[in-house]
Amino acid sequence: MTISLRNRRTGAAATATALALASLAALAGTVTPASASGRATTAASAPEAAAFSSASGDPAAVSALTLPRPTGPYATGRDTLFLTDHERTDPWVPAAGARRLLVSLHYPARPGSGGDPAPYMPEAEARLMLAQRGLEDPEWPGMVAATRTFSRTDARPAPGRFPLVLLSPGFGTPRATLTGLAEELASRGYVVATADHPYESTGTELPDGRVLTCAACDEVDAQPDEAGRREVLAAVSTGRAADFSFLLDRLTGPRPAWRHAGTIDARRVGMAGHSIGGNAAASTMAADRRVDAGVNMDGTFFDPAPARGLGPRPFLMLGTDPGHAPGGDTSWDEGWDRLDGFKRWLTVRESGHFTFTDTPAIGEQLGIVDPEAPLSAARSTTITRAYVTAFFDRSLRGRPARLLDGPAPAHPEVLFQRP
Repeated sequence: MTISLRNRRTGAAATATALALASLAALAGTVTPASASGRATTAASAPEAAAFSSASGDPAAVSALTLPRPTGPYATGRDTLFLTDHERTDPWVPAAGARRLLVSLHYPARPGSGGDPAPYMPEAEARLMLAQRGLEDPEWPGMVAATRTFSRTDARPAPGRFPLVLLSPGFGTPRATLTGLAEELASRGYVVATADHPYESTGTELPDGRVLTCAACDEVDAQPDEAGRREVLAAVSTGRAADFSFLLDRLTGPRPAWRHAGTIDARRVGMAGHSIGGNAAASTMAADRRVDAGVNMDGTFFDPAPARGLGPRPFLMLGTDPGHAPGGDTSWDEGWDRLDGFKRWLTVRESGHFTFTDTPAIGEQLGIVDPEAPLSAARSTTITRAYVTAFFDRSLRGRPARLLDGPAPAHPEVLFQRP
């Protein structure tokens, strides 16, 4: 992997950045993510040191960061829930007591209602996330935290009932990194619940200001071999399935925790995730029949799809090319064979592991370039939005989705795999 950091210094700090990003980009393959302290371990050989170039400029000159504007007909609102599952002890830090979840809820809203734009993420979370990637410019955490979003706090919901989509972020990654996709889906008439899984992210700030770091990352690092690491990562996926079953209870049960729960159509539920969150989509579907359709965005199936499949429920596998083409990550070949409902296996040329998140849009504005994943932020955003939305429109709304029928001239980077 070669990474060019525009507006960044070269030298030891740049090398640390490359190795951190290389290890993260390989999360779905042979490399496990760095721990909260920034360590990275490999299941095979360590990534080779990368070469860098640096252009002139001052990162402080970037006045503001912004997410791509949603394209749907609805304005969007955002609420935040802090939930406690008193039936489960936290799997990574039992001394912490009951399992807790922080959830962002994006929803279709009435135009002109609501207060300020919803904040992107707390600065403490941004600082830990950037440090884990070796990006320690002191001005960047505040800039990333202040990234402009397009959802309003306290917005009134649009009339009607809408399908629910659950989103799960990558291992070691805050839920905020899926905000762009959440806003897009909400603007197109979905309620979207994105969960942070405490102790599975570089940083999760609780309402009282405490910040929980990635104990699960340290557990992965502590394993003596690849088999041990894969076992822990499988437990992450199945644990998230339990998290989302609990969340569904709290959103659609008889005494819902969310004030606008009446806008959710509980008969139409989908789930998507990035990296380990994509595996969690399959794990949740296997454990909970209420989830009708799933999307795995570039995640290894550490918890394999069940041998019995997922029944007639649709599933989309959307990944990098060639890394997640047939014969690359063999868990995708095995998963594909076990899926027996409507299914699509798509790979995207020139993409990277974080193509399907907010990372390209924010990184490009900060001057971070990965030549081994040269797909632009604009194309990364357009492709992710188009195919994920088309899949849920087809699966949860019964709408035609010609985009899923075969290659499209508008998206030449997207390959349909037919093993």
